[in-house]
Amino acid sequence: MPATPTRTDVLVVGAGPAGASAAAWAARSGRDVVLADAAVFPRDKTCGDGLTPRAVEELDRLGLGDWVRGHTVNQGLRAHGFGQTLHLRWPGGTLPDHGSAVPRTELDARIRQVALESGATGVEGAKAVDARVEGGRVRAVTFRRGEETFDIECERLVVADGVRSGLGKVLGREWHQDTVYAVAGRCYVDSDRSDDPWISSHLELRGESGEALPGYGWIFPLGGGQVNVGVGTLATTKRPASVAIKPLMKHYTDERRAEFGLSGEQRMPTSALLPMGGAVSGVAGANWALVGDAAACVNPLNGEGIDYGLETGRLLAAHLDDDLLTAWPALLREEYGDAFSVARRLAAIFTVPKTLAALGPVGMRSDWLMTLALRWMGNLVTDEDRDRSARIWRWAGRRSINLDARPPFT
Repeated sequence: MPATPTRTDVLVVGAGPAGASAAAWAARSGRDVVLADAAVFPRDKTCGDGLTPRAVEELDRLGLGDWVRGHTVNQGLRAHGFGQTLHLRWPGGTLPDHGSAVPRTELDARIRQVALESGATGVEGAKAVDARVEGGRVRAVTFRRGEETFDIECERLVVADGVRSGLGKVLGREWHQDTVYAVAGRCYVDSDRSDDPWISSHLELRGESGEALPGYGWIFPLGGGQVNVGVGTLATTKRPASVAIKPLMKHYTDERRAEFGLSGEQRMPTSALLPMGGAVSGVAGANWALVGDAAACVNPLNGEGIDYGLETGRLLAAHLDDDLLTAWPALLREEYGDAFSVARRLAAIFTVPKTLAALGPVGMRSDWLMTLALRWMGNLVTDEDRDRSARIWRWAGRRSINLDARPPFT
């Protein structure tokens, strides 16, 4: 095993999509980069494994486009609910017209490998447990590997250690649960429809007693005879999640067996709690910043976080010379603030089951409305889009953030 570096220009803690993206782009700019993670790769992560067109675009930027397209390619969403089934194609526009799905054990290891191939030095099995801060700047991070404790000094620090963000908490990150968050679970199941060109989502999620629940279920084809099956429920401190996710996931899986050709037992069932919509403060200091899940960059309407992770990693790598204490929260709000504000406002409405029961049947009767919803909810509006639906979404976001008692990332 090569010697662990004792210092570096850029230290990235967390080698998921956000951290690996930041490490790759920073290394490509000529910086000395260390990419550290508590796990040894390949490793698993609770996730639906779906890649939206926005995530596919970021993987294209990293040079992984052909690799992604060598896996499953999907053309859009099959939406089920309220007696209807709609096939909604990805809108395309300035983004790719297709999505994909790759298990996180494979996806994260491949993106990390890109970072290493770009020049970053990898450190595995080392958990960040503390930071040495002097004069408002992080000078070193303390790691623990087995019984060993060691420091890596750095000029700049990228914190990408996931939704719990242990290092972020050390540095002052705080999660505000008064805005909507999610509890989600996923498993793998054998299926004779693993090459289905559509990802499926059931927008009318019901419990074992038939009660309506504020959330959704999904089935994402992965090829090779398996699919990712999962459920997610939305909650706030006022309306906390009161369902047991793993039993609900089993119930949902059993209900879909005949329709989706599911067979055998659930494999690798896991669950996670997801801060969403920038519902954190303390995302940066003078020479450090949080990216991806650590910064709650997760879509409140669909639970997607891979695209935001890849994007924030790339964005931060381009701004490492800035005073990040003010520049990074401002950039996050500029990029995501309006959309996150209106998305978490809408998601909070859907935590009331009666609201979804009233609005769902209306929406599902219209391909046009649901295509619009797919674009808005799927983070598929870009700055370059100038059509009417894009303008409406941006207008709603600006109005929403002005009403927030605590805007995203504050």
